Amino acid sequence: MTREVRPFAVTVLALATLGIAAGLLWSGVSPRAPYQVTEQGTVLADPSTQALIAADGWFAVITGGLGLVCGGVAWFAGRRWMLAVLLGLCAGGIAGALLTLWVGSTFTIGAVTVEAAAAPGVKIVPGALKLTASGVLVSWPLVAVGFFGLLEGMHGYRESPLRHPYGEPL
Repeated sequence: MTREVRPFAVTVLALATLGIAAGLLWSGVSPRAPYQVTEQGTVLADPSTQALIAADGWFAVITGGLGLVCGGVAWFAGRRWMLAVLLGLCAGGIAGALLTLWVGSTFTIGAVTVEAAAAPGVKIVPGALKLTASGVLVSWPLVAVGFFGLLEGMHGYRESPLRHPYGEPL
């Protein structure tokens, strides 16, 4: 039991650490929705803006790409501890996605900073980065576990006796 805890913990910590870098990347490449500062607070300056959807898309692309890389690396590196590494991919992918969201939302222009930086009126400022589609939070663990399973399935099929059902030589 204790032999499986170490690969699980290493996998979770590695993916969580990647989540910090992914959050900074997401904060750097995602467009910000324009907000107008009024006496009532900040309001969306252009209700038809695509910046909110683009931020969700960039989050899915970054975390999904990392899920693909992590799933492949975990399959090649963790062949001795398959179950522990697979569970680590799932838990670490969730932790990494949540850290990506937190870091990307924190290290950007937040609503408090926007209100403090602009006087009420016609000034338009970039808003805080946030997710509007919370379903993209599962892209990292879903892609990582799915790719891991795909690689294991292809490897298992290659070595399977069912591949040669009629007694053909292996």
